[in-house]
Amino acid sequence: MRRAEGERVRRAEGERVRRAEGEKMSTAEGEKMKRAEGERKRRAEGEKMRKNYINHFRDLEVYRRAFDAAMRIFKITKGFPAEEKYSLVDQIRRASRSVCANISEAWRKRRYIAVFKNKITDSLQEASETQCWLEFCMACQYIDQNTFDDLDDEYEQIIAMLNSMEIKAKKFCF
Repeated sequence: MRRAEGERVRRAEGERVRRAEGEKMSTAEGEKMKRAEGERKRRAEGEKMRKNYINHFRDLEVYRRAFDAAMRIFKITKGFPAEEKYSLVDQIRRASRSVCANISEAWRKRRYIAVFKNKITDSLQEASETQCWLEFCMACQYIDQNTFDDLDDEYEQIIAMLNSMEIKAKKFCF
């Protein structure tokens, strides 16, 4: 790829030199050069936008969704019985928050692909654990079926996104 890019640059430079020396390019050559220059600029801008789009782990959609789900769980569990404070409430809150924490750690460790994958895997495990605790909440009748379905579906989507990140880790790492 570098060789091809180098050749294009040399050709473009040659065309500029010919123009400077007074040689005329054909209209087709001029158009071709303009198109190539425009394509190069668009590609560079697209790459710049992609790199600038995710500047922080908070820019990741999976993080935002996991954070929103954890906050929803926090609000729901405020209404749970006092005897569940140090068991079910504590466990589900820790697991749901840990999904976000592991995503943020993975983002900071993306220089090392193995560590990145490990943290994403940890996040996957915490998301699954959260689903398990949600099932206990429904079985104990602390949440209704609709709330369970909504949160369970949300965690299924979060898990799918995390799984995709793990599979495509090279796209996230540098």
